[in-house]
Amino acid sequence: MGRTSDAKERLIGAAMELFYTRSYADVGVQELCKHAGVKKGSFYHFFETKQDLALAFLDHWWTYLRETRWEAAFSVDLTPLERISRFFESVYEQNCEFHDKYKQVCGCPFGNMAVELSPHEPIVRHKIDRIFDDVIGRLQVTLDEAVEAGNLAPMDTRETALALWAYCEGILVMAKARQDLDMLKRLGQRAVRFLQVSRRTVA
Repeated sequence: MGRTSDAKERLIGAAMELFYTRSYADVGVQELCKHAGVKKGSFYHFFETKQDLALAFLDHWWTYLRETRWEAAFSVDLTPLERISRFFESVYEQNCEFHDKYKQVCGCPFGNMAVELSPHEPIVRHKIDRIFDDVIGRLQVTLDEAVEAGNLAPMDTRETALALWAYCEGILVMAKARQDLDMLKRLGQRAVRFLQVSRRTVA
């Protein structure tokens, strides 16, 4: 009974590892079940399709990053610009953690899934949109505070938050493509500098 009760969690854990380190298309239900140590019947008891498991995978990653990374990075104990800097540092640290575990730069679990599935899986695309809106919203609130405090020039904070997230996703793709953690660290450190340069330019 004990093994059956945690079968769903083990399947999600298998998806978090295999989808993240490889790809959604590359991993079949049989391999997921073998990796999780559950029977195929258990898979279909919890998930009608592999896509349903992918949605659970995204939810669990979202919860994990909110609780372990984003809450700390966007802490009100930090100044607005420190929060943005800390956010990019946390992205680097997360990839270091998984590089130690999987011996590869894995990139962003959401970005990876978006590139692979968004064009033809609208349900997955909508889920990823919600996740992206979550982090973009946190960045926007932080930018609003920075502008109000005079740390940054007046700007369209929504568009700037979107640009910051796009920049983050871009450097994650570059670091993954080149398998270069140092690139992720170096380019992440430039995010706040770009914002500060725009302030001096406007001033």
